[in-house]
Amino acid sequence: MTTAESARTTPVFVDVDTGVDDAMALAYLLASDGVEIVGVASTGGNVPMEQVCENNLGFLELCNAADIPVSAGAPQPLAIPLRTAEDTHGPLGLGYAELPATDRRLTEHDAATAWVRAAQAHPGELVAVACGPLTNLALAMRKEPSLPRLLRRLVIMGGAFGYKGNTTPVSEWNINVDPEAAAEVFSGWGAAWGLDTPAHLPIVLGLNLTERVAMTPTGVARLAAAAESATVTMSVLDSRGTRSAAANPLIRVLEDALRFYFEFHYDQGEGYLAHVHDPLAAAVALDPSLVRTVATTVDVELVGTLTRGMTVADWSGIWGREHNALIGVDVDPAVFFERFIDRVGRYARGLV
Repeated sequence: MTTAESARTTPVFVDVDTGVDDAMALAYLLASDGVEIVGVASTGGNVPMEQVCENNLGFLELCNAADIPVSAGAPQPLAIPLRTAEDTHGPLGLGYAELPATDRRLTEHDAATAWVRAAQAHPGELVAVACGPLTNLALAMRKEPSLPRLLRRLVIMGGAFGYKGNTTPVSEWNINVDPEAAAEVFSGWGAAWGLDTPAHLPIVLGLNLTERVAMTPTGVARLAAAAESATVTMSVLDSRGTRSAAANPLIRVLEDALRFYFEFHYDQGEGYLAHVHDPLAAAVALDPSLVRTVATTVDVELVGTLTRGMTVADWSGIWGREHNALIGVDVDPAVFFERFIDRVGRYARGLV
């Protein structure tokens, strides 16, 4: 870990809808020294919740991390049917990748309970990362309204601030899947402190920041080299669905997952690359100095016929309400990728 990251062991709780970039976030956390992942919550989003559970169990099996508990989340958003994104992440959520079979089982308790238990077990120490829709976190805050006070830090990947949406013209995927949950989380944050000013605010990384962090075939080749794994650099000229030639099992899965993600972005006219939102959130959870933030008040539009799911930031303080978020406004992608490639490459070497 860097000097900006804690020297002591940091308990981390992760809520994901795995998902290509969610798997990258898990890999980053597993690869970071001094980190103990105390729980993984599965939320429906990129694929249905049941498939997310299978992906989380299988990915942890791949990474020899079978002791990390995985919990099933709510099968549906709070108030609307679930929508999923197989066109973006593949029919099973990880593109062309194939995960190993596992006999690991889910916890008997659900993801909302897992959130609460993890926070209560590590009061003032738990670092949490929410990389998917906020359904599980909203339900956890219903169970334990003081949950925000128990956390050391929360990083949310979600929203778009002064920036176009990726699901509707104004809304980002994670928020759009369950806008009611997101609204509850933002309103409940300040409520957890009653009349007092919140002692800390969630760091929110929206598309305005995360779409600056793009993995490319060159980056994947650097990752394979860091893992000392022979491979063939991916190219837009490759046949669709070409499988990875990497010898390393983790690199092979990440390459096969990212190829599908590259193809999706290419078809959207964004180039043969992939915006990797979630590993940035994982990295910021361990070291907030990676991004520059601005404190503001955030709410979520729930009734607009054109703007439902939009994250609205009151930059000018017009509402006169307490701040409830630190919005990420600047990042150096090169610094992030240097860490990701170094850590995950080194970790992958240890798996063979």
